Amino acid sequence: MREKILEAIDKNSKLTPSDLAGMLDTTEEQIIEEIKTMEEEAIICGYPTLINWDKTNTEKVTALIEIKVTPQRGLGFDKIAERIYRFDEVEAVYLMSGGFDLTVIIEGKSMREVANFVSSKLAPMDSVLSTATHFVLKKYKVHGMPLVHESKDERMLITP
Repeated sequence: MREKILEAIDKNSKLTPSDLAGMLDTTEEQIIEEIKTMEEEAIICGYPTLINWDKTNTEKVTALIEIKVTPQRGLGFDKIAERIYRFDEVEAVYLMSGGFDLTVIIEGKSMREVANFVSSKLAPMDSVLSTATHFVLKKYKVHGMPLVHESKDERMLITP
C-alpha cells in the first residue's frame, strides 16, 4: 500500500486521505496512519507546490552548477554536499557519475546574484576544485508536469 500512496501523492499532494482511501480500497484511518508513519520515517519529506514562475511578475533565475570536489577522508562526498545544501539559495544537490562530482541547482533573482553565490560561497570552499554554471533558459516540464500548453497546429490541410 505504501508504494501506491506514494505514487498517488507524488503527482498530486492535494489528494485527501478520503480520496486515497477510495482509490486504494482501504479506510481513511489506514491512509492517515500510513502517511504519518512515512513522515516519521522521513520517506515523505515534504509537500512542495509546483509553480510556473514565468507566469508571475516574480523574476527568478535557475542555474545548474557542476562542481568538481575533493572528497573528505572518511566522509566521502557527504560532508561537502551537506555544507552546500544548507545554503538558502540551493534547491537541490545531486552526487553524479561522469565528468564532475556534484550538481547543484539554485534559484536567484538575477544572473548576477547566481554569479555572486558561486564566487563568494561555492568556489572558496576548501574541497571545491572547479565549477561550471549553466543557466536555465526555459522550463518545459518539472516534476513530471508540463509547464507549457501543447500548441495546436492551426495550419489548414491542403490536399491535391
